[in-house]
Amino acid sequence: MASREGRRRHHHHHHHHHNLVPLAALIGKEVRNERLEKPTIRYGSAAQSRKGEDYFLMKTDCQRVPGNPSSTFSVFAIFDGHNGNAAAIFTREHLLSHVLGALPRGLGQEEWLQALPRALVAGFVKTDKEFQSRGETSGTTATFVIIDGWTVTVASVGDSRCVLDTQGGAVSALTIDHRLEDNVEERERVTASGGEIGRLSIVGGAEIGPLRCWPGGLCLSRSIGDRDVGEFIVPIPFVKQVKLSTAGGRLIIASDGIWDALSSDMAAKSCRGLPAELAARQVVKETLRTRGLKDDTTCIVVDIIPPDNSAQSSPPPKKQSVLKSLLFRKKSHSSNKLSKKLSAIGLVEELFEDGSAMLADRLGSVELSGSRHGTPSLFTCAVCQVDLAPSEGISVHAGSIFSTSSKPWQGPFLCADCRNKKDAMEGKRPSGVRVA
Repeated sequence: MASREGRRRHHHHHHHHHNLVPLAALIGKEVRNERLEKPTIRYGSAAQSRKGEDYFLMKTDCQRVPGNPSSTFSVFAIFDGHNGNAAAIFTREHLLSHVLGALPRGLGQEEWLQALPRALVAGFVKTDKEFQSRGETSGTTATFVIIDGWTVTVASVGDSRCVLDTQGGAVSALTIDHRLEDNVEERERVTASGGEIGRLSIVGGAEIGPLRCWPGGLCLSRSIGDRDVGEFIVPIPFVKQVKLSTAGGRLIIASDGIWDALSSDMAAKSCRGLPAELAARQVVKETLRTRGLKDDTTCIVVDIIPPDNSAQSSPPPKKQSVLKSLLFRKKSHSSNKLSKKLSAIGLVEELFEDGSAMLADRLGSVELSGSRHGTPSLFTCAVCQVDLAPSEGISVHAGSIFSTSSKPWQGPFLCADCRNKKDAMEGKRPSGVRVA
């Protein structure tokens, strides 16, 4: 009797379950809502050429998951070349694929965004290494912007700047200028690595112009290319990742031809209220009005605009937001409540920032169990993605003959070639400067 009763109750219980919505369906619903709320992207560019060494890239149809249109993200970039245009052209052609090549396959959006900063560093270093191996001597800045949903990730070397203008009228820089004249930390890093810093001296010993690094005489402390200057001019980018509120915002990405004439505030104010394409033209116009055409000037304006569905303003049902806070608790360092508040006042949530020039800092550590979900096989060079035989990989943390490390057994690993590059960038190559 008891057993039958038990069975019946069990059966009844089982039946009851069918009225509950499976967790997967709820999660699916969450994801669909997120998808509906993707912002619209409008963009435009304008340029005035003087030397023909500015290049840019605008691509709005990239896909995180190839073949899946809901995984679309956009890329905008500016490359301001010097000593010729070869480095700028090469970087425009290859940087994006090298960055994407450094990302593990099969990540969801959250993980993909978290993996981006490291992949950007690897992609920049690989692009530089490849270009230098061609034996040409030009160089370029690179300011590289990836927009996925409301999240903006910017990686930059040199002095092409990206600024963000948001609803409240606060204009903030998403990049740092790697210019010896303005950047004390970079001056110290370069001299510590064996570079000399000084101005151009002319007849009679008078010094003129901006601070430069010798050999080579470059004013920038980071760039891609520049084979003939000291190796401590590194391609390791400053990276910043922010999440916009659902009020959206406007990005102004431009070469120093613009920023030498206009402050971030001036540039933003000069084009407020204009659609992207006109805004970009207006910024260039304002630059010419202020200082004439002294340099190549290139400007890209990108508007990240809230979607038009008015449904969005009604808050989601309670149950769902509780579910969300359980599922996505580790989403941001701040509490969910706080980021909701920040979003409400149109503030930007900062997700990541790192400007260190040390490769080991930027590539982090990977425990030896490294091969979980689709991470590249443990023995792949973390920079150039070449496969390594187990005997070949040198940990990015391993001491060279000049330094000691606490974790030489921990990945990520580098091939001998990239390991050499790392030592050179840190001023640890015994010969100092390589002579081409």
